[in-house]
Amino acid sequence: MELLPHVRPARRHRRILRFSLAVLTAIAWNVVSQDARAQTPDAATSPSGIASTTTSQSARDQSLADGLALERAEQWGDAIDHYESATRAYPDDRVLYQRLLISRLHFDVKRRYDDKTYLQSIRELSTSQALDLYSEILANLQTHYVDTIEWSRVLLHGTAALEVALTEKTFVDRVVTRNEADRIEAFRQAIHHRIADRSTQSRFDLRSTVNVVATLAHEELGIAGTATVLEYISGAVSTLDPYTRLLSPGQLDEMFSTIEGNFVGMGVELKAGEDSLLILSVIPGGPAAEAGIVAGDRILAVGAQRADQHDPDYIADLLRGPEGTATNLTVASADGRSRELSVVRRRVDVPCVENVHIIDSSNGVGYFRLTNFQKTTPREVEQALWKLHREGMRSLIMDLRDNPGGLLSAAVEVADRFIPDGRIVTTRGRNARENFDYTAHRSNTWDVPMVVLIDRNSASASEIFSGAIRDSQRGAVIGETSYGKGSVQGIFRMQSATFGLCLTTAKFYSPSGRAISLNGVEPNVVVPPTYIAARPDENGRLATELDDAVLQKAIEYLK
Repeated sequence: MELLPHVRPARRHRRILRFSLAVLTAIAWNVVSQDARAQTPDAATSPSGIASTTTSQSARDQSLADGLALERAEQWGDAIDHYESATRAYPDDRVLYQRLLISRLHFDVKRRYDDKTYLQSIRELSTSQALDLYSEILANLQTHYVDTIEWSRVLLHGTAALEVALTEKTFVDRVVTRNEADRIEAFRQAIHHRIADRSTQSRFDLRSTVNVVATLAHEELGIAGTATVLEYISGAVSTLDPYTRLLSPGQLDEMFSTIEGNFVGMGVELKAGEDSLLILSVIPGGPAAEAGIVAGDRILAVGAQRADQHDPDYIADLLRGPEGTATNLTVASADGRSRELSVVRRRVDVPCVENVHIIDSSNGVGYFRLTNFQKTTPREVEQALWKLHREGMRSLIMDLRDNPGGLLSAAVEVADRFIPDGRIVTTRGRNARENFDYTAHRSNTWDVPMVVLIDRNSASASEIFSGAIRDSQRGAVIGETSYGKGSVQGIFRMQSATFGLCLTTAKFYSPSGRAISLNGVEPNVVVPPTYIAARPDENGRLATELDDAVLQKAIEYLK
């Protein structure tokens, strides 16, 4: 299954936790590319080269200092966000890139050890089974990964993950039975040197080395072999690129629930705040809606766990649970009044098309917002189009702002409803089986004039759709340049254990041949972002369509 998942970095002020689930942590960073290097100013050819170089170096040093301060404060999500921006500005700087990887490893180990299904796997898997899982994942990397694998780097990053884990209290408290600081630090400092002379010619060599480390960790620190092997797995895959990652049993279930468009939960969309979870929207007919929860409310506590005392992901995870079970919530209204609620979890169908209506009746301008691309998206889009047609639609605005992507096939199918012929998107991978040219072939396409709205958070499948509309000149794209996430992931279920692998298998290009990675889709009309219609801002205020300058520009354009 080909997927283009993109979840924004773990920023407390920006992160969106879709429908009660912190779906997956896919930290976004940008690797060095030839295009990026070409855009870097060359001081040697500049009349003021020396001054420019000095200024640039000073800014780079300050950027590193700011990142290190975030690391010292253990604000790993903010550090990732910071280094992501820094590596955009300085794509050749290896130090900034390494700090980004280290910050991500810290963030990931905390995330893993808050995952109940991951912890259950540590208890249930033997070391031998974990090593089989490691071998299976390495085989998938060798066969399907978009770039050639360097086994020495895979082992290096796995070792780094274990070293980082040994500095994290969450890891040490849970799996290190000989919890003596000096002993732990001595082992951590020595790991790399103790395996430095071992062969890294093949994936079989790596399995042998990881088995040796697992044995040493058990003998000297009392760490279960499975915990050590899983650190090597997690570190190896999560540092390949921003989107390749190991999926725990729970994350694997969440991924397929997201693809299918249904899940067990409350039926809300959340955004992390400083001391609460802001409810962005409530699914009609879902458990939260039936309990009286509305957009703009804030979740202050789940049971006895207060949101101002824990990471937002942790509080969001508490909302999950078996179907039919209840959870107690403390919820504050926009006016500040709080109330206690008991909400029963159940399976909820998650719509991806929202706010379907005629936005300008005098000119027949239809509008709907597309939140993501899932299996149900083509059907929902078709239903929205016919509804608007019956109401007198003569032109259309599709809002893809904050749309993180989803299924490649869904993006292609929706584009095919509007583009009569020609290319929609091209994918290219190291494995020839990943090379496809997707072209329009559907007859009787919708030919209404259209505008697509995008912003810096429109990513992956959103960029396939908007790029196809722009390059084919089928409609106008308005807003700001999209994120620039131009790779395709495949979801692989492992046979040796109940884990999954989200693996980058290809890169994609717009119909004109433009690489989406790093570049994004450039709008025909640039408009700075404003509030998205009918969504609460950071203070819980609901914006109106008149507040939305991007939307108003689109209406004006279609007139």
